[in-house]
Amino acid sequence: MSPRVVFMGSPEFALPILRALAAHYPIAGVVTQPDKPAGRGQSLTPPPVKSLALELGLPVIQPRRLRQPEAMEQLRAWAPELVVVAAFGQILRPEALELPRCGCINVHASLLPRWRGAAPIQAALLAGDAQSGTTIMKMDAGVDTGPLLRQRPLAIAPQDTAETLGRRLAEDGARLLIEVLDGYLRGEIVPQAQDESAAPATYAPMLKKEDGLLNFNETAAALERRVRALAPWPGTYMLWAGQPLKVHRARPAEAPAARPGQRLVMNGLPGVGTPEGALLFEEVQPAGKKPMPGKVFLQGARNWLEN
Repeated sequence: MSPRVVFMGSPEFALPILRALAAHYPIAGVVTQPDKPAGRGQSLTPPPVKSLALELGLPVIQPRRLRQPEAMEQLRAWAPELVVVAAFGQILRPEALELPRCGCINVHASLLPRWRGAAPIQAALLAGDAQSGTTIMKMDAGVDTGPLLRQRPLAIAPQDTAETLGRRLAEDGARLLIEVLDGYLRGEIVPQAQDESAAPATYAPMLKKEDGLLNFNETAAALERRVRALAPWPGTYMLWAGQPLKVHRARPAEAPAARPGQRLVMNGLPGVGTPEGALLFEEVQPAGKKPMPGKVFLQGARNWLEN
């Protein structure tokens, strides 16, 4: 008999995992983050998981903190035998971890113990890792420190952004979860402690908007990784004419004579010098305007070279 499952998740990454879980197990309820203001009108917008849960006809709660008495009361009323977590956005305290008979299982977007924490996809791209992957783990009181059920690596493509890599990791994570859950529930797959001697633990903290400001004292290659790693959120930008100029796509280029921070034009594209090469902007978005190709931006930015 299949166990009663509660799912906890919030962003787009969690959607394939919830869909796969709901197709194989009875879902007693879904826990997700509260609706948040979004867009120019700052209208309240539900997290993607809430929208999918309602589409699937699943009951949903949105506590600001899971430890709130009414949230824990609902969780107990659902009487889950298993909790599955994917990018929920809140730390589970012992009273939640110890509630389900079969424990809490997490789908994490890295090969633990590398990139524990809130932003493992972005961290892998920022570091220039050749591969990422998904980990199915049993949660404990630490931050992504629990024992592992299974892992699957995934190569990072040269043009991957956080969005494209995250989409592939989510699909992989959904498949891997379904592959291992039955064996875990039957006791055939025993969680194994993370081996930090073979792969030292690293931590990926939550991103902030200010992380998107491009520092041209970094190399062009590192900045290009930042542009991809922070797409679509929080996005990257530089300051130009007293306003933020968002950088949506960029590429590094050799520029031996360029000084760090020097604005230039190469191959018909706007760019800025760094200690190693120049970062050329393929797509930008000036303040108050729509995204545009770098070449189109130059047509209206006649003072671009006035450093």
